[in-house]
Amino acid sequence: MNLRVTTAAVPDGEKAGHWGRAVSYALAPVEVVPLADGPFDGRLESHRLGSLRVSTLEADATRLSRTPGLIARSAGAEAQVAVGVQVSGHAVLTQDGRRAEVAPGDLVLYDTARPYSVDYPQRFRSHVFHLPHRLLGVPEADIRRVTGRGVTSRESLGAVLLPFLDTLADAAPSYPSAVGDLLAGSVADLFLTLVGELAGRPAAGPDEAGAHLVRLVRAHIDRHLGDPGLTPQGIADAHRISVRYLHRLFENEGVTVGRLIQRRRLEECARELGRRSRSAPTVSAVAQRWGFVNPAHFSRAFRAAYGTSPREWRARCTEEARTAG
Repeated sequence: MNLRVTTAAVPDGEKAGHWGRAVSYALAPVEVVPLADGPFDGRLESHRLGSLRVSTLEADATRLSRTPGLIARSAGAEAQVAVGVQVSGHAVLTQDGRRAEVAPGDLVLYDTARPYSVDYPQRFRSHVFHLPHRLLGVPEADIRRVTGRGVTSRESLGAVLLPFLDTLADAAPSYPSAVGDLLAGSVADLFLTLVGELAGRPAAGPDEAGAHLVRLVRAHIDRHLGDPGLTPQGIADAHRISVRYLHRLFENEGVTVGRLIQRRRLEECARELGRRSRSAPTVSAVAQRWGFVNPAHFSRAFRAAYGTSPREWRARCTEEARTAG
């Protein structure tokens, strides 16, 4: 979803509310309070690059507050780690008992899962990057340790990260989806490094971050094996990555995503068919339970994997259990 919002065509008395609703929709539900009297002007542009949301906010003096009530009402929403890059104007972010004063060219890190407030005492422009917690794969304690902390361009990581993020935000609308997805992976790696540096410990590297995402995908597959509509495209959509990036993640796993789905289904079918039971389900019922729609295809796939038909497998397992008993 790409979003462009301006208050230019909105009546003066409604401008702050209009802009606040746009910010809440694009980022996370927040309360918006103008800090100056008179007409309000605000603009927002937001784009998605794979799992990364990139937004640019420009507005008059404002306070944005993520309150406990708003967090409770959006309990089903996925928690996001956010990094704000101050382009112009100043900001003061408060979260977890820490207060970060952010000047132009600085960045600050915060977390949408817990209350925070950001004061912009004069007109400002800021880039905000949102990435789901789960894609970072770092302990919650580390995220809590680094929120409300500012980073300047004079610091080692800031000198690298700030120009990159500034350029990325400005060019976000021009990237094709495949390029954007790869860039989102690079940003996730940089955020991992940022969290590790601020927390005072080494962060997970790119390889570990990719391995974490592979574990998430494998768990997703196991939870949805019975869904005949389980496909690489659906898995990629569920994790907000491209199919191309999904396949790249599995290049070192020794199996494609499609083959993994079939293998795990066959393993569950073999396990269930081999179980000793007084009221065993039919072979076709077992196949359907684990996502196989076509009985003939199931039989061929099962024989290719186990060297025998599903019925012969069941009979052999039954006989072995009877003999052992």
